[in-house]
Amino acid sequence: MGSNLGNKRHFIESAISALRNEKKISVKRISSIIETIPIGNIHQPDFLNCIVECDIEMSSLELMQTLLNIEKKLGRERKEKWGPRIIDLDILFFDNEITDTADLKIPHPEIMNRPFILQLMNEMAPEFMHPKLNKTMEHLYNENYNNKR
Repeated sequence: MGSNLGNKRHFIESAISALRNEKKISVKRISSIIETIPIGNIHQPDFLNCIVECDIEMSSLELMQTLLNIEKKLGRERKEKWGPRIIDLDILFFDNEITDTADLKIPHPEIMNRPFILQLMNEMAPEFMHPKLNKTMEHLYNENYNNKR
């Protein structure tokens, strides 16, 4: 999740709280919250980002709808792609599921273009295997980010 408008930490904490209030979602762990530069439209404030690991008792499509509802409740308005936002909730992985539909892509297609995702995934689950690339988060982090600092 990420936020780059208003009280960013408040929106991150509010989103985590909203996840905890969902009956079919159990928050297991939360990564560090780090500041990151915007990607795409770079003329906007920096982000705060983190990763939340959850146990889910619904389909990935139901989860995506739940995340969109949480974003809306927190006041997110979708005005421009990659524009500034109060809160952004994405599904990075859903166990080892691979989904490629117009409404949902899992694993998230931008993982390899977002060094902070690899950094935080390596922090949370270094042995987790990317289901399409068949490489661990630690390997992907070291290969694509750690060596390019």
